[in-house]
Amino acid sequence: MEEALNSTIHPTCLQEPPLAIDIIKQLDVFGVALYSMLTLMSTLSLLLYLEECVFIYRKVPSPKKTTIMWVNGAAPVIATMACFGMWIPRATMFTDMTSNSYFAVVVYKVLIMLIEESGGSETFLKRNYKKTFKISTGPCCCCCPCLPHVPVTRRMLFLLKLGALQYAILKTLLSILSIILWTNGNFDISDSEITNTASWINPFIGVLTIISLWSVTIMFMNTCNTLRSVRIIPKYAMYQLVLVLSQLQTAIINVLALDGTIACSPPFSSRARGTMLSQQLMIVEMFIITLVTRALYRRTYDPLPSDPHETDNDQNTNISLQAPQWEHAA
Repeated sequence: MEEALNSTIHPTCLQEPPLAIDIIKQLDVFGVALYSMLTLMSTLSLLLYLEECVFIYRKVPSPKKTTIMWVNGAAPVIATMACFGMWIPRATMFTDMTSNSYFAVVVYKVLIMLIEESGGSETFLKRNYKKTFKISTGPCCCCCPCLPHVPVTRRMLFLLKLGALQYAILKTLLSILSIILWTNGNFDISDSEITNTASWINPFIGVLTIISLWSVTIMFMNTCNTLRSVRIIPKYAMYQLVLVLSQLQTAIINVLALDGTIACSPPFSSRARGTMLSQQLMIVEMFIITLVTRALYRRTYDPLPSDPHETDNDQNTNISLQAPQWEHAA
């Protein structure tokens, strides 16, 4: 039965993804125009990002500028890797791992950006030392409103940083491990058998992702009102959009390809065609996000107004220091 079924399927539908030269030979006029336009979009994304880095380097003070460069590079890097994956389908494993590892660092950098926009760790703690943070937020505990509010302390801030940093480190290490296992034939995302290492690594990465996103969400939900003047809400929305498109959209397309919903189209198998469609969509989406983030980040913002309680304390300190001088003069 299986042999009869395989005999009715085009041979290329059961093969590995085609080589780059095979894709070039198969392109018609529409294909050449499409690939050229998508390549131009990814190139422009990268060039706009590099020009923006020059502006940020000159106009934004340290260490905030390094953090903003990392966060701002998410869309251009993903678009560039998607372009490589589109032209060289057999390199998709490497391009996806590179994009995902970079974005794992971006998740941590978003948390650091929220702290630095608040004036840095010390200023952040001074501003919020009498406040409590709500931790019943997504994606982990949004359905647990009974969780208590947590006081803002140095230890709490350290745990939030650690929650985001662990994903940046472990995701990169697990990506390298996955590539090593893939070269030996032990890592295959299309194989759901319990003996396949992908069945163990991917769920573990999912848990790490949820923990890191929870840390960033806690920080954002409790600082968004304070940081409205630096347009933190649209900036965070762009970060969330990159997250959804690069992770959730890709996962949905891969599931549809593995299920056979996305049909085989020689020289692409069903899975390779699903990956190609995902890469092409990603280039267009990341190009648009690059333009939006450029409008948000390629400008200077006024620093946050000082905390009125902190200002009152400083004034009281100055008065108490000047009082003995007046008495001595009298």
